[in-house]
Amino acid sequence: MQLFGSLHISLLIAILVIAVALPVLCRRGFVSMRGARLALGSALAANELTWWVFRYSREGIRAANLPLQLCDLTVWLAVLGCLTVVPAIVEFGYFAGIGGAGMALLTPNLWSRWPNYQAVYFFIAHGGIVVAVALLAFGGFAPFRPRAVWRAFGLLLAYAAIVGAFNAATGSNFMFLCHRPANPSLLDSMGPWPWYIVAAAATTLACFWLLWLPVRHVRNWPRIAGATNQPSADGRTFHVQHHA
Repeated sequence: MQLFGSLHISLLIAILVIAVALPVLCRRGFVSMRGARLALGSALAANELTWWVFRYSREGIRAANLPLQLCDLTVWLAVLGCLTVVPAIVEFGYFAGIGGAGMALLTPNLWSRWPNYQAVYFFIAHGGIVVAVALLAFGGFAPFRPRAVWRAFGLLLAYAAIVGAFNAATGSNFMFLCHRPANPSLLDSMGPWPWYIVAAAATTLACFWLLWLPVRHVRNWPRIAGATNQPSADGRTFHVQHHA
């Protein structure tokens, strides 16, 4: 697939349109909020499990192909967020999911040519993460709490430290902590190892703050098409009532 070629751009536009339209349709009452998030979470889980069966039945299980990339984590955060609507999961899934899967979609590291299953899976999984966390964040399911950016960034650093230790023990390169990917990526402009890791961490934190801007006032969103969003008594989820 040519980077930013017609096919790549078309797939990015399709994912963006769905990620924007689905929360709007849910908030306006055209699509069931509960049905949308449960269906999306179940579909993402089924897609990931199908990929595991396909991949490990052919490659076997070894240290270098375990599901430890950031997007392997965020796809399950998106699934759990859709099924449980726990604010901590939604927050981390939103920041890490948009940041990680969004970057992967912009500079895809594909194993095979389109439309082979591996390439189709890549865009379904990463596009599904973006759509799912966008639905949770902008559909009014869970409020984003103060210091959400710092909590998400701290969790990301903790996960990177665990993965880095695993890389050192096994010689793997999860999260590209040992060397940059072979395909073109933003890391190419961030200097040699290990300095690109420091630059990537700073860029990620800046990205998280930018992602915070559209959700920081989510509690105060106005009524849309008769839907009133209010936090529940425990402050964890929103109750949405639609008036006939």
